[in-house]
Amino acid sequence: MLEIFSLIFPLFGLILLGYLSAKITGQSLEALGWLNTFIIYRALPALFFRILSKTPIEQLASWEFIVTNIAVTFLVFLFVFSIGFFTTQRNIADSTIQGLAGAYGNIGYMGPALAILALGEKAAIPVALIFCFENVMHFSIAPCLMAISGKRSKETHRLFVQVIKSILLHPFIIATIFGVLAAYFQLSLPQSLSQLMDYLAQSAAPCALFAMGVTLALRPLNRIPGSLSYVVPTKLILHPLAMYLALSLVGDFDPLWVFSAVLLASLPTATNVFVLAQQYQCWVERASASVLISTVISVLTVSLLLYLISHGLLPEDYFPG
Repeated sequence: MLEIFSLIFPLFGLILLGYLSAKITGQSLEALGWLNTFIIYRALPALFFRILSKTPIEQLASWEFIVTNIAVTFLVFLFVFSIGFFTTQRNIADSTIQGLAGAYGNIGYMGPALAILALGEKAAIPVALIFCFENVMHFSIAPCLMAISGKRSKETHRLFVQVIKSILLHPFIIATIFGVLAAYFQLSLPQSLSQLMDYLAQSAAPCALFAMGVTLALRPLNRIPGSLSYVVPTKLILHPLAMYLALSLVGDFDPLWVFSAVLLASLPTATNVFVLAQQYQCWVERASASVLISTVISVLTVSLLLYLISHGLLPEDYFPG
């Protein structure tokens, strides 16, 4: 037990430090803006680029792994969306945010930080691929279904252009593309620029987890909605279980890739779900509650998963052969 505490304490300890700092200093949530900018536009892209650019190109073309990961996450979304659809008098907008709350994990902030600190720097390769393809899926699903539901502020063609731009111009995805190109052409950066990238990459994990704690402290929870009784268990238990079984069934993947995918699937609801809920003005309070409650409970569930992985209690392949 002491070993698992030693493993998770630096991870959740950084979240706790962010939480306590926000409570003590009394700063507003807006004060976090520049740190978020640094994380999203500088630190994490530098991390993705550095790892991917040094990875043999053949390791980045695991389409079986990518397709399996996307299929599982989409089916989890569809599962929660369907429950929401029949419990909200067929409200597509609310059901969409519910589906995202059950399938869209915090793979941007917590994902790289947890995976790299727990599994090593090579985990950044599957993490970057999962992040890119899952975000393409989520950022495509949301505006399309919201357009169908009538919750749109722009004409359909303008909305489509905005979605494509938000995907292609996201700094994580740009960094991943350039990292893959650098790996393909075997390019290397000048020593001074490489050192700068190293500094940025090393700051990504601690800054992201600290910012997560601040966000949780400054986003109050007024009540616990009943819909979270199926959204949170789906996100924290069903999603990683389905991911593990599917990857075991489909192929003999590198154990590091399997455990990285399962770890990312086990993460709590992404803060982006709350952002989308605010943007479309639906399920806002419940989205906020989903982020907070799933994050608190994930301290236990993610800790258990890391314990199983680190002690060899979770087989690398549940269906060997």
